[in-house]
Amino acid sequence: MSWTHRRVDAKTRRAAWVMALLLAAYPPSRLPAQKPDTTQVRPPTVAARADSSKKHITPVGATWRSFLIPGWGQAYTGRNVEGAGFVVFEGVAIMMIVRAAQELDYMEATGSDSNNVAGKRQQIQDWAVLLGFNHLFSAAAAYVAAHLMDFPKEIKIRAVPRGVGVSFPLP
Repeated sequence: MSWTHRRVDAKTRRAAWVMALLLAAYPPSRLPAQKPDTTQVRPPTVAARADSSKKHITPVGATWRSFLIPGWGQAYTGRNVEGAGFVVFEGVAIMMIVRAAQELDYMEATGSDSNNVAGKRQQIQDWAVLLGFNHLFSAAAAYVAAHLMDFPKEIKIRAVPRGVGVSFPLP
């Protein structure tokens, strides 16, 4: 039985080598001796403006977007990781409010101690305040992100032996 297993394995290896050689020997789409076809006339290309590829958003627009849905303004200005952080915190805060509300309902239904019920109500209020601050901080961060959209990303700040060094390219 081991002999047939080795033989099948050897056949499989041989077939893999043949397939690899065939794939490696495939000629390119254009041989070096062939010249490009110059009979077709191509229309001249128009150079696009440098600003046409960027989305332009006003700082107030980004602020309102992130105030309504935290992270939306950051995502629109190209700061996706920052926006995702605000979205994640929003989800955590909402989940904690729902969980604390369910626990409060259970405590009230079972007639729990009034101190525990008051503490659970305080927990719901705390998470609601954090949810509101998440909206405010997200709006403020989107405002700053919209102002910094045109800021060149090539600027680098590095630590040097006697302080901080800043380098940026000149046009």
